[in-house]
Amino acid sequence: MPDAREPIEAHDPSASLTVSRRPVPLPTILTTFAVAITFVVIWKLSFVLLMGFAAILLAIALHKTAGYVTRYLKISRNISVFLVIGIVLLAVILLIINAGPQITQQMRQLFAAIPEAWQQVTDWINSSAIGNFLFERTTEGGATPPDQRSGQTGGGMRATAESFTGIFGVVRGTVNAVIGGVANLVLVCITAIFLALHPKPYIDGVLRLVPIGHRDEAHDIMREIGDKLWSWLAGQSIDMLIVAAMTGLGLWLLGIPLALVLGIIAGLTNAIPFIGPFLAGIPAVLFSLTQGPRDAFYVLLLFIAIQQVEGNVIMPLIQRRAAGLPPVMTIFGVIGFGVLFGLPGILVAAPLMVVAMILVQRLYIEGVLGDELPDDHQPQADQG
Repeated sequence: MPDAREPIEAHDPSASLTVSRRPVPLPTILTTFAVAITFVVIWKLSFVLLMGFAAILLAIALHKTAGYVTRYLKISRNISVFLVIGIVLLAVILLIINAGPQITQQMRQLFAAIPEAWQQVTDWINSSAIGNFLFERTTEGGATPPDQRSGQTGGGMRATAESFTGIFGVVRGTVNAVIGGVANLVLVCITAIFLALHPKPYIDGVLRLVPIGHRDEAHDIMREIGDKLWSWLAGQSIDMLIVAAMTGLGLWLLGIPLALVLGIIAGLTNAIPFIGPFLAGIPAVLFSLTQGPRDAFYVLLLFIAIQQVEGNVIMPLIQRRAAGLPPVMTIFGVIGFGVLFGLPGILVAAPLMVVAMILVQRLYIEGVLGDELPDDHQPQADQG
């Protein structure tokens, strides 16, 4: 039996509920606001952060390459960095002098031929049953046929004015995009040079943000991230060169003009995972269509064959000793960063996923769960 002297209020549910409520501590509130503000700042400065990450990638490439030069030539690291930069600039200048006129001429031919090829594609679509079906579905939505628009009062002058306005807008947007892209590229290169020349102050600055007891572990993680990114860069560069050579040689054997510039485009766009091959194949197939449908079909088969060989043979062999990023993670990384940040996010999606994979392995799997990773995931010795 309950004690008669026990207060009745002790059994009151509302009283116990009132006692259990406690005010939220001020540090918790401030921490929540600080985290929210941090996420907002990161989102607003996402483009700047992506540019900084691109500069870090280039700095790693310069620093690691200079390390090999230092080891073989027995010169200082800073001199090796400038020597590597000089060799790259010299190679670009020689390429421009020797192949520049040919590349420029082929680029002009490519740009001049693409509208003709596109017109052939549209004519074929309009003459086919599928094209007529799509046109009927489009006109049902309220679109006015071209012959009816031409008969409207003042339609010709309005159409001409709109044409000039549209052309001016496209030209202005293209010029602004080119100027902005060149300025961003110069800024990334300058930042990368400073990082490659003196990386230690920046590394020490990041380590000072880590508690003293975990700084050695943080230093090992940063070293592993640098090694993995260097491996990814080296593997990606080799893969791009192989794809460019295979594409250019294949187009030359097929007798397709502009094989050199189309091969260069294929190699450069191959840096974009999964999307790059389509970006390179579209202008090649369109241009070959001006030579005939059979040539376009052969070029399409060539690009499919090259991408199959590259994806199933070349890249697995190269990445066996590189970053080891699973393809599924790369796909979701490209989609996710592309949706969030557009084209800049797509370009750096793969290396960002490499960094994310290492952080998850070291901080969560090993640090929180206490699980040990296989030997093939252990950090490799610095080769630079």
